[in-house]
Amino acid sequence: MKKSRKKQVSEGNAQGQARINWFPGHMAKALRGVRDKIGMVDLVLEIRDARVPLSSGNPAIEKHLKQKPRLIVFNKTNLADKSDIRLWKDWFSRRSDPFLFVDAFSEKSLKVLSKMARKAMEGKWQKFIRKGINPPPLRMMLLGIPNTGKSTIINRLTKRRATNIGDRPGVTRSQEWIVLGKDLELLDTPGIMPPRIETEEQGLWLCAIHAIKDEIVGKEKVATFVISHLQQNPTSEFLQRYNVNDAGPLFPQELIISIGTQLNFLRKGGEVDYMKTCGHILNDYRQGLLGSCSFERPPKE
Repeated sequence: MKKSRKKQVSEGNAQGQARINWFPGHMAKALRGVRDKIGMVDLVLEIRDARVPLSSGNPAIEKHLKQKPRLIVFNKTNLADKSDIRLWKDWFSRRSDPFLFVDAFSEKSLKVLSKMARKAMEGKWQKFIRKGINPPPLRMMLLGIPNTGKSTIINRLTKRRATNIGDRPGVTRSQEWIVLGKDLELLDTPGIMPPRIETEEQGLWLCAIHAIKDEIVGKEKVATFVISHLQQNPTSEFLQRYNVNDAGPLFPQELIISIGTQLNFLRKGGEVDYMKTCGHILNDYRQGLLGSCSFERPPKE
């Protein structure tokens, strides 16, 4: 029986933090598939999460791209802090790779995405046209860590349910070609995590956006991290939804108990159901009900 290559919270770094790593066997297989099929595509669309633009990248994938043109697409801008997006646009504009910030549910965003993808291949298409040959379809490979919205982007581009979607990592498990029209084809790939995450903080960012399954770290730890972050970077939605101003200064765990009491998530005897409350908080955050909230900011030059 094959051993699953799954890493959990078992490693420490130089600062004594526990690194959060999740790299099950199917991701290693998917990484090999990227390496084997990269020669079949013209362009790589790397889908990242706009709330963690660097940490939602994957250096393990980049070394397999073999100089292929790449367009970095930062999805979920509807959930990210707008001022942070402006900082990131400025930061990435000084780099070499073309990029685009999108909301997969915005038709306008996806029109720009299709336009940029086709523009990237104009030079290659013109060579065929000059020879009197009809250009072949533009073939693109979608890459990214789990739950960045690759399947949603495909479904919105095709205007049909071409792939399974879900707010949990690991929904797409196989590579599959999807035809978007006479001149555009997409190769969807499973979400692939980096084999190594450098810091516990980066791991918690990825847990919060649900790139890493909740059971790897535990809902309590992830919810505590999200609450702590929102206490330090409060949004009006967060303050109003949980009556935070009325609760007074509390530690994150105390605020979770206060939220559970407000929601009447009580066990027999009146004790707050802490696990249920944590799950509710994570659902609220991931649906955008706690406001636009980013975790990562551009590094200093």
